Amino acid sequence: MTEPSVLIIDDEEMVRTALDQWLRLSGFATATAANVGEAMTVIDDRHPHVVLTDVRMPGLSGLDLLRSINERGLPTEVILITGHGDVPMAVEAMRAGAFDFLQKPYVPDQLVASISRAAEQARLKRELADLRRKLDGGETELATRLVGSSRVMEELRRSVLELASIPADIIVLGETGTGKEVVARCLHDFSPRAKGAFVAVNCAAIPAELIESELFGHESGAFTGAGGQRIGKFEYANGGTLLLDEIESMPLLAQAKVLRVIQERVVERLGSNRQIPLDLRIIAASKVDLAAESKAGRFRADLFYRLNLAELHLPPLRDRGDDSVILFHYFLADAARRFGRPVPNLHPADISALLSHPWPGNVRELKAAADRFALGLGATGRSIGDIIGQRAPSSSGESLGDRLAAYERHLIEAELDRHQDSIAAAAEALQVPRRTLAEKMTRLGVRRDLAKGSAN
Repeated sequence: MTEPSVLIIDDEEMVRTALDQWLRLSGFATATAANVGEAMTVIDDRHPHVVLTDVRMPGLSGLDLLRSINERGLPTEVILITGHGDVPMAVEAMRAGAFDFLQKPYVPDQLVASISRAAEQARLKRELADLRRKLDGGETELATRLVGSSRVMEELRRSVLELASIPADIIVLGETGTGKEVVARCLHDFSPRAKGAFVAVNCAAIPAELIESELFGHESGAFTGAGGQRIGKFEYANGGTLLLDEIESMPLLAQAKVLRVIQERVVERLGSNRQIPLDLRIIAASKVDLAAESKAGRFRADLFYRLNLAELHLPPLRDRGDDSVILFHYFLADAARRFGRPVPNLHPADISALLSHPWPGNVRELKAAADRFALGLGATGRSIGDIIGQRAPSSSGESLGDRLAAYERHLIEAELDRHQDSIAAAAEALQVPRRTLAEKMTRLGVRRDLAKGSAN
């Protein structure tokens, strides 16, 4: 297991030694350098998660090192320490991309907390870079379309690849905004039908009196207003894939006719007796449990059973751990490119807001927030909490230490939940020694019932 690595840079040997000993005892892997020149050599060799550097040193300064790291696009966070700092210097450092700026004499526990948060953000940046390298190296396009490193997303990608080549109809279930159409398109694009048409129909958006014409097509004069022949969606998707989105909204009478088309694999346009053979895959998407709907009589049970050859459940974003941060980085870079803007930096408060928000709109809501953040929209312009409507804690509320502890507790509990309560797996994911994690759990009051896998 790899511990978070920290490079300590200070021209005073006594300071370097003291920091080195303290951070090693706190669970970090450390390296030291006496100046910026030595530091760049260590960075190229060891790729630390965090650089902890003094600002004022002979030769190049800590700010010079920060700019160099940013120019090279390294997935390393920089924390600056100075005994000569002032407000303008701190503002300059944060604008230049520093993760944090601390003034001597600093509180050791505060320093460790800041380094832990910086290491976590560096780890997330590296996971995002790994996903991008998969696309550049051609390993799999799917990892860049169904983005995320959580266990549930890894399982979803495997299921999509397995089902894509199987000629079976599929039901895709998930809350609004979880990406049901994205998954349906992946099932099509990675299947032997990829050269055929992908046709998406939102059943909830079609008036009940028009849905049969929309799906099956009609001949000229088939009904009042049918002035010409129309090709229906089933026929248009022939040879490819038809997505019936929000199928739970389809009227029961139309469901009976759709069932016949799916069973017989033929379609008749309204006003015609000619049967048109169909060769296509049907994907039905729903935000509700179709099995429960069929039992309640709101959805035809025979249609449900016919469609339910295979089923995919899309997890809500709140159950995907750190994926909210990875996805936000992904959408933010895309938005900055589309809008011609520089990619803004995320600060600890932004990461905390992303992880703590319940995301009722799921990925769709997160993508919209990334677009607004790239444009600088919102009362504060650069606050994710403002964009998603989170209130900043008032000064009369919790102390800084309490907020840091709550944030750390949230990360630990999220990893325990993601790894089925295995402390060993959570320690590896958080990149801390198992003993350190156990001590933190005790100190932070992490619920012991979450740790029923502590023997693992």
